[in-house]
Amino acid sequence: MTPTLVIALTVIGVFLFTMLLVVLTRYRRCPSDKVLVIYGKVGTNKDGTTRSAKCIHGGASFIWPIIQSYQYLDLTPMSINVDLTNALSHQNIRVDVPSRFTVGISVEPGVMQNAAERLLGLQLSEIQELAKDIIFGQLRLVIATMDIEEINTDRDKFLEAVSHNVETELKKIGLRLINVNVTDITDESGYIEALGKEAAAKAINDAKKSVAEKNRDGSIGEASALKDQRISVAESNATAIAGENESKAQIAQSDAIRREKEAEAQRRAIAAEKIAAAKALEEAYAAEQQAEQARADREFATKQADIIIAAKIEKERRELAAEAEAEEKRRRAKGEADAIFATMEAQARGMQEILAKQAEGYSRIVEAAGGDTNAAIQMMLVDKIEELTKIQVEAIKNLQIDKITVWDSMSGDGGSSTTANFLSGIMKSIPPMSETMKMAGIQLPEFLGKPIEEKTEVSEVKEI
Repeated sequence: MTPTLVIALTVIGVFLFTMLLVVLTRYRRCPSDKVLVIYGKVGTNKDGTTRSAKCIHGGASFIWPIIQSYQYLDLTPMSINVDLTNALSHQNIRVDVPSRFTVGISVEPGVMQNAAERLLGLQLSEIQELAKDIIFGQLRLVIATMDIEEINTDRDKFLEAVSHNVETELKKIGLRLINVNVTDITDESGYIEALGKEAAAKAINDAKKSVAEKNRDGSIGEASALKDQRISVAESNATAIAGENESKAQIAQSDAIRREKEAEAQRRAIAAEKIAAAKALEEAYAAEQQAEQARADREFATKQADIIIAAKIEKERRELAAEAEAEEKRRRAKGEADAIFATMEAQARGMQEILAKQAEGYSRIVEAAGGDTNAAIQMMLVDKIEELTKIQVEAIKNLQIDKITVWDSMSGDGGSSTTANFLSGIMKSIPPMSETMKMAGIQLPEFLGKPIEEKTEVSEVKEI
C-alpha cells in the first residue's frame, strides 16, 4: 500500500469519524417529562410564514449546527396558592376565596407552540407569577358574575366556570389547567354564615316536626289497640253469656260486670285520646313557635346584613371622595406654590440682573472719575440736575388756585406793587439750584451763578 493511499484513507477516516461525532452530539432525544424546542431556521408554516420554533414531545430530532439551537420546557406540574380576598360578587358583597391551582406546560400542538414562544427561557417562579396574575383576574371575573348562594351551594357550577375561564386564558401563554381546589369561602359581612344558620334552623325544625308526627302516630296506634281490646272483650263477654245459660243470676251478674268493664274501658280510651290529642297539639304549637322564631332570626340577619353592607359601601364611597378631594387640594396648592415660587424666582433673577447691571454701571462711572468715589457721586448728581429742577417746578405747577383777591395800593417797598411781591414770594419759595446742589454736597461753577450767602436776620420784638 502506497503512502499516498494511506494518507487518503486516514483523511477519509478522520472525516467520517468527525461527521459521526457531530451526528451523535447533535442528535437529541426528548424525555417524556419535557418538551424539546428547536429554534432558529426550522422551516415555514402552511401559509408560508416563517416558523418561530419547532416543538417535539417524545421522540428525537437532529439539531443542525450553527443554524439551529434547542432548549427544554419542563412539564412538571406547578401548584399555585391563590389567596383571593375582597372579591366583589354579583350582589356587591366582598368574599374571600382561598384556593389552589395546579397548572403545567400544555402538550397540545397549538398551545405547545404558544409555550415555546412565550415561556422559553423563563424560570419556574416567573412562570408561576405569570399564571398567578391570570388566575387572579379570571377568578375575580367569575365571582363578579355569580351570587353568594350560587358560589356557596353550587360548587360544581362555580368550579366549572372558573376552570373554563382560567384555562382559556392560560392556553394563550402555553399552559393548561390540571386541577382547581377551593378550600373555603367566607365573606366579611357574615352572609354565608347566616345562610348556614338558616339551613341548620330549618333542619332542626324539620326534625322536631317529624318527632311530633311520630308521637301523633303512636297516640293513634294506642287508641286503635284500645279499640281492638274493647272488641275482644265484647267477644269474650258474648262467649261467656252463651256459656252461662245455666243461671239468670249468673247472666245478670255477668252482664253487670261486663257493663262495668265496658264503662271503665270506654272511660280510659276517651281519656287517653284526649291526652294524646292535647300532647300532639302542644308539640305542634311548640314546633311552629320555634319555626317562627327561626324565620324571624333569619329575616333580622338579612335586614341587618343589608343595612350594614349599605353603610359600609356608603362609608367607603365617602372616604374615597374625601381622599380624592384632599388629593385635588394638595395638587392645587402644590401647583400654586410652584407658580409663586417660579414668579418669585424670576423676579429675583430680574432684580439680581438689574443690580448687577447697576453695579457694573457704577463701577464704570467710578473708573471714569479716576477712581474718586466722591467725584463719581457728583457726576451722577449732576446728571440728575434736570430731573431735580423739574421736580421743583412741578411742586407749584399743579397748584389749584381758583381765585385770589389782592388789595393793591401800589405802595409796596421800593415802588413795587403788592401783587408783584406776592408772585415773587411764591417763586422764591422754591429753593435755588445752588442751594439744592449744596445740600447734595456739590459746588456749582461761578458761571452758573454765585452761591447765596447765608444771612442771619434778627427781628426785634418790642413789647407794646
